[in-house]
Amino acid sequence: MNVVKDLRRAAEVTQAELAEAAGTSQPTVAAYESGRTSPTLRTVERLARSLGRDLVVSFVPALTREDRRSLFLHRAVADKVRREPDAALARARRNLERMREMHPGAVALFDEWERILRQPVDHIAVALVDPRMYARDLRQVTPFAGVLSARERARVYSDFAKEEAVR
Repeated sequence: MNVVKDLRRAAEVTQAELAEAAGTSQPTVAAYESGRTSPTLRTVERLARSLGRDLVVSFVPALTREDRRSLFLHRAVADKVRREPDAALARARRNLERMREMHPGAVALFDEWERILRQPVDHIAVALVDPRMYARDLRQVTPFAGVLSARERARVYSDFAKEEAVR
């Protein structure tokens, strides 16, 4: 998760625009987004306020291995949604229709996915990688099945296994 990138994308601004609003430089924002530099909590709060946002910190139960794997996978899905929004969102909408027919008891979660799918692409991508509990539940009934090819999915799972090995 990269909070600076998520903040910037949710606000739909460029690195340069965020830097100007926050009184910093574009290379500094790029360093935060690439992970070369880690911003302090105070810095993230300043960046958020510069875009008219509030920083909210919440403490949630630790992610299980399955939660981490799902989140890792959905990061790749979010990247694909940003790269190929038309195809990815069309697939998600078709899947959501089928899922509604097959599982009428999960209507509240499907309604939430429908609401999310009406948002701008960057908002959808942020929702896909939200670490909070409700988002974890949503990922359990993701309509994004099939958005990644078998090869892409295999690579994601391989990368996840490598990351978990050093955890």
